[in-house]
Amino acid sequence: MLGKKLVTAQKRGETRALCLGLGMVACSMMMYFFIGITIVPFYTNSVWTTETVCKVLKANIKDKVFCPNSEGSEDEEIFPYPCLQVWVNLTASGQEVMLYQTEDTLERNPKCSYVPDKLENSKEVKALIETIASNFKKYQVFPCYYDPGGTQTNVILSRLYPSNGLLFAFLWPTLMFTGGCLIIVLVKISQYISVLSAWQ
Repeated sequence: MLGKKLVTAQKRGETRALCLGLGMVACSMMMYFFIGITIVPFYTNSVWTTETVCKVLKANIKDKVFCPNSEGSEDEEIFPYPCLQVWVNLTASGQEVMLYQTEDTLERNPKCSYVPDKLENSKEVKALIETIASNFKKYQVFPCYYDPGGTQTNVILSRLYPSNGLLFAFLWPTLMFTGGCLIIVLVKISQYISVLSAWQ
């Protein structure tokens, strides 16, 4: 009687472990799919792939512009902010080009180097942009990214999804997939040993 209970408990444990392993593999596949349709296209479509050194030529704050929200938004012109324009000397070609924070900044507002997040306090936004402008004037030489193909003449300060960020995004689903496969293999080995012991 005790032996039957132990065998039944062992089978239940193996079934639960097998379900856990299969669930981890399925979740990792879903994460791979999600990353593949969201992050990977942004990484592959970015033309600013080569790192170089930029030197600040001028950093000016222009008149206030309106935050470019998505089309059809009701509050399209509610959030004005000072327009920071940073011009740099591109070491790779010696050209004078405009600097943007990321690829997304150029899409949101090509007139400004920095587009702040929507904040309620306009004084905080102004102080933030003034701080950024003073930092550019203080640290005039820094790494930046440009388009080696020449389709984009401007440069960006940082990429939304750099290579190490993409690898980090794939790290967790890879660990989950490896752990799920390991659990499945261990369950199969345990079942094989149990059958072998029973046969002997």
